[in-house]
Amino acid sequence: MKVFTLDQVRAKVKALDAIPSIPTVIQPLSAMLSQPPEQVNLEKMLKLAACDSTITAQCLRMANSPLFGRRKTETLRSAVLALGMKRVESILMGCCLNKMVPPDKWAFDSLTFWRHSLGCALLSQKLAKLIGYPEGDKAYLAGLLHDLGILVNTLICTEALRECIRDAAQKQVPLDVAEQEHLGFTHCQSGRILAEQWSFPPDIVEVVACHHTLGSATHAHDLVALVHVSDLLCRMRDLGYGYYEAVGVDLTADPGWKILLAQYPVLAKTDIARFTMDIDDSMEEITLLVDAVFKPQVAHV
Repeated sequence: MKVFTLDQVRAKVKALDAIPSIPTVIQPLSAMLSQPPEQVNLEKMLKLAACDSTITAQCLRMANSPLFGRRKTETLRSAVLALGMKRVESILMGCCLNKMVPPDKWAFDSLTFWRHSLGCALLSQKLAKLIGYPEGDKAYLAGLLHDLGILVNTLICTEALRECIRDAAQKQVPLDVAEQEHLGFTHCQSGRILAEQWSFPPDIVEVVACHHTLGSATHAHDLVALVHVSDLLCRMRDLGYGYYEAVGVDLTADPGWKILLAQYPVLAKTDIARFTMDIDDSMEEITLLVDAVFKPQVAHV
């Protein structure tokens, strides 16, 4: 069944601009994301980071996480300098997007979503370094934002998406397959609409739109393939959407792996077993970090 046509989805996504404060932060962030790091104004970044009482603490937790090899970072300025401008932009983007969705609107556990997103971001950056992809920060951001459309679908068709997830879990199929069957569109299509509306960089838009359908990408093929592979590996390593997918994975036959292998021959020398073991080693720290950054804070009175 079709819940909405894409034109109706576009109209509903446009209405998301009515969410208080979100676009006012997203748009300057989007502009910064398009600039080289050396052109980003540190003071403007600090001002954006201080726009919410919890974001400073979130930046500090990230800066002090063993995943980033940082210790004893005590101020927002030092956290920004330690993490780098692009990483802080990514943290801010994730925090802002997390605030888009009221607690009662989540179609599944929000921490599960962010574990997958952060896991994909970290793995995309790791894979970028492994193969020699030159923009590790962009790979991280693309991994973090690749499932933007799930947030859209959570907001515009909450109950229908919950049914998709129940059906996907029962059939053990990828979420986009269930979305196509139940909604008539996938999070890739709805994500593209929002990413374009908020003027995200073109390469990030392409990842959001094409990470499940690599053949539909018109540019940034290596970045799309990189995030596709990272997304797949996360879903196969208990960093998916909270259910088991009965999908056999042969990386050497995966279309994303083939695209990367053609452009980065060093990938042929990769020990896949060792690489996936590294993912397992990172899972506990990813879970702790996501819980620290995205878990709702309990007010003390």
